[in-house]
Amino acid sequence: MARKNRFTPGILQRAPWHMAENQVTPESVFNDRRNIIKALGLGALGASLPGQVQAGIFDLFGEQKAKNPFATQSLNYSTPRQFVLPDAKTPEDKVTRHNNFYEFGTSKSDPFDNAQGFSVDPWTLVIEGLVDNPITLDLQALTKRFALEERTYRLRCVEAWSMVIPWVGFSLATLLKQAGVKQNATHVAFETLFDPEQMPGQKNRLMGGGIHYPYVEGLTIAEAMNELPFLAVGLYGKTLPPQNGAPIRLVVPWKYGFKSIKSVVRIRVVDKQPPTSWNQLAPNEYGFYANVNPEVDHPRWSQASERSIGEGGLFSAKRIPTQMFNGYGEFVADLYKNIDLRTFY
Repeated sequence: MARKNRFTPGILQRAPWHMAENQVTPESVFNDRRNIIKALGLGALGASLPGQVQAGIFDLFGEQKAKNPFATQSLNYSTPRQFVLPDAKTPEDKVTRHNNFYEFGTSKSDPFDNAQGFSVDPWTLVIEGLVDNPITLDLQALTKRFALEERTYRLRCVEAWSMVIPWVGFSLATLLKQAGVKQNATHVAFETLFDPEQMPGQKNRLMGGGIHYPYVEGLTIAEAMNELPFLAVGLYGKTLPPQNGAPIRLVVPWKYGFKSIKSVVRIRVVDKQPPTSWNQLAPNEYGFYANVNPEVDHPRWSQASERSIGEGGLFSAKRIPTQMFNGYGEFVADLYKNIDLRTFY
């Protein structure tokens, strides 16, 4: 009999996979994925220079540059007990100032520095493809059509750092059920806004890390219909700031962070596996599934442990063992019971 997908509090404390920390992830992991860019012949990227990297770290954990922050608004939401974790939440200023969002630059501080003028009004999110009832949501509908709830999820970056973030939004499955997924559908494809005038990384190949824009991602239907994938419209009780993916982003907590596509404008239900941006850029390093897996290392660093970003500086972050599926295995492992996760990484 199939196991029911039931949730209980504190799932990260009961994860069945918990490895001893027997490998050390190099500090160079925190220079994000710039080595890929060098390998692709984009070594002139200014953000890869040591001085630039050092400046980015100083900006994040030293004196912050004076900015006019994007205006966020409070949201009304419930807080289901099953999505409340015992883990300490990452400080909000770290969540909003330590980001990978290459549309605004490759340095961790670039999204905060370069996205504050980003306009999300008007906005249109289209749900289309193999559905019975295509849906178009405007900016107001993103926060009004569905009952919002707060879910605190762990976020594990492929670069071996992690955060614990209280997101506000609604279940992806709820949206797909309203759209009515057709029986021949196999995957769900996602697409980020393409607006080079607002997103300088899309205009400048070097600034944008060599990615072919718009940024695209995908899930299998089984993954998308699981209760965990979340369409977030806010964090810490307020609407998303632009550097975190305003006005709406995907959050898939058992996968590496690059799967959680930001500033989504299109969700398309399809009958074949869709292309994904990092897999297109470096398929030997970034697979379609991208499940958090401490037993399958990145080709250039270990995935056995991670730095949990908290109150202190980046390199004083507590190192903890990485859990299989980021601690959510009880709820998603059955999705992969017949899949070799070393081959399909």
